[in-house]
Amino acid sequence: MNKQSFIKGTIILLAAGIINRLLGFIPRIALPRIIGPEGVGIYQLGYPFFIVLVTIITGGIPLAIAKMVAEAEGSGKSYYSKQILHTSLMLTITTGSFFMILSLLLAPWVTSVILPDQRVYQTFVSMTPMMIIIAVSAVYRGYFQGKQNMVPSATSSIIETIVRIVCMLWFAHLLMPKGLAFGAAGAMLGTAVGELLGMFVLLWQYARDGRSKPFPSDNTKSPELQSKLASSPTPAFENRKILRRILGIAIPVTGGKMVGSLSYLMESIITARSLAMAGIATSIATAQYGALQGMVIPLLLLPGAITMSLAVALVPSLSEAAARKDLGTIHKRMNQTLRLSFVTGAPFAVIMYILAEPLSALLYGNTEISGMLKIMAPFALFLYVQAPLQAALQALDRPGRALVNTLVGALIKMSLILYLSSNPAFGIKGAVIAIIVNSIIVTLLHGYSVSKLIGFRFKFMDIIKTAAVMTIMGAGVLLSYQYFPFPHIPWLQFLSAAGSGGSLYLIVIFMTKLVTFRDLMRIPVIGKWFNR
Repeated sequence: MNKQSFIKGTIILLAAGIINRLLGFIPRIALPRIIGPEGVGIYQLGYPFFIVLVTIITGGIPLAIAKMVAEAEGSGKSYYSKQILHTSLMLTITTGSFFMILSLLLAPWVTSVILPDQRVYQTFVSMTPMMIIIAVSAVYRGYFQGKQNMVPSATSSIIETIVRIVCMLWFAHLLMPKGLAFGAAGAMLGTAVGELLGMFVLLWQYARDGRSKPFPSDNTKSPELQSKLASSPTPAFENRKILRRILGIAIPVTGGKMVGSLSYLMESIITARSLAMAGIATSIATAQYGALQGMVIPLLLLPGAITMSLAVALVPSLSEAAARKDLGTIHKRMNQTLRLSFVTGAPFAVIMYILAEPLSALLYGNTEISGMLKIMAPFALFLYVQAPLQAALQALDRPGRALVNTLVGALIKMSLILYLSSNPAFGIKGAVIAIIVNSIIVTLLHGYSVSKLIGFRFKFMDIIKTAAVMTIMGAGVLLSYQYFPFPHIPWLQFLSAAGSGGSLYLIVIFMTKLVTFRDLMRIPVIGKWFNR
C-alpha cells in the first residue's frame, strides 16, 4: 500500500474532488429539466433527514479511524491498524442496520408529520438502503486515509459519481410518468446504486492490498513483533479498548456534525414553514427551496471540492505533527492550506458574482435564481476556508470547540430564517441572508479557536492580495463580457469572459507571489516539468 506525502495526497484527492464536482453538475443541470424545480425540492426535502441518520451512524468514525491508524503507522504498530478496522466495521454495520429498519418502520409518520410535504415518502423509503452502504464505505475510507493512501478513496468516489449520474437520471426519467414524487424517488434510487458500486471498489482495493501484503504468519513474524503481540491484551479486551478510543474521538466530532446535519434538516423544515407563514403556497415554497438547495448552493460549493480535499489530507498530517509536537510543521501546513483555499476559491466567487445571470441561464435555463447566487457569491470564501479550519481543530483533539462554534452558528441561522423568511418582504432571500451570516460567524469562530490553540497567525497580507486580485479579475471579466463580440452566442460569450478573467487571475497571482513556481514544483507529475 503506497503512502503519499501531504502535498501528493492532497493533489490526488483534489483531482478526484474536482472531477466529481464537475461530473456532479451533470445531474444538477439535467435533473431540474427532468423533474423540475418542484421535483428537486421534493428530493432535497428528504435528503436532510437522511444526512442526519448517516451522521449518527458514521459521524466522526472516518476521522477517528484515520487518526488512530495514522498514529499506529507512525509509531511502527502496523498490525494494530487491522484491529481498528474490524472493530469499526462491527460498530457501523450494527448501527446502520438498526437505523435502516427504524427508518422503514417510521417512514409514514416522518413524511406526514415532521417533513412539510407528504410527497417525500417515496424518496425517503428509497434512500434507506444507503445507510449500511455508506457506513461500510466510511470505515474503509478512514482506514486508507490513515494509511495516507488517498488513491482508493479517490477511485471509489469517481466511480460512484459516474454510476450515480447515469442511474439517477435514468431512474428519474423512467419513474417520472408516475408523478413528481416517483421521479424524485427514482433520482434517490440512482444515488443508492452509485454508493453501492463505490463501496465495492473500496472492498476490492482492500482485498487486493491484503493479497499483496498479507499479515505475517507466526513463522514469519519478527521476534520484536512476536514479543509485542505476546505481551498485548486478549483480542476481546483489545477490541473494547479500541472501541472506547474510537468513540472518544468520534462522539465529539459526530456531535459537531450533528449540529450541522440537524441544522440542515431544521433549515428545510423551518424554511418551508416560514414561507407558508409568508403566504406562499406549499408547491411554490418547495420549488423555491429546491432552487436554493439543489441549484444555487451546489454551484457555490463547486470549489469546495478543493478545500474538502485539503481538509481530508490535513487531518493525518496534523495528527502526526502533533504527536511529534512539531509546531513548525503544524503552522506550515495551516498556512499552505488556507492560502490554497483562498487562491482556488476566489476566481469562482468572482465569476459567480459578475456573471450570475448568464451562468444561471446556461446551466439551468432559469435566470430567477441569479439574484440568490449574486447575493451569496462574495461570501463564498468563508465557506471555502471553513472546512480546513474545522479539520484542524479535530486533528488537534479539539472537536468540542468545533462543535460549540457550529452550534452557535446554527442557532443564529435558524433564528434568522424564522424571522426573515416569514416576512413577505424577504421570503426565500431571508434564508439566503441567514446562510451567509452563519458561514461568516462559524468561520471566524473556528479561526479564533485555531489561533488561540496553537498561536497560529494567518498572513493577512495574503488576504489583502487575494482581495486585490479578485477586484482586478472582476473588472476584467466585466469588460470582457460587455465587449466580446458574441452577443448572439451566450455560451461562447460567457466562456470568453470567464476564460479571459481566469487568465488575468493566473497572471496576477504569480505577480503578487500568492502562488510561485516553487509551489508548482511540489505538484506530482507536472512538478518535474517546472524542475526542468
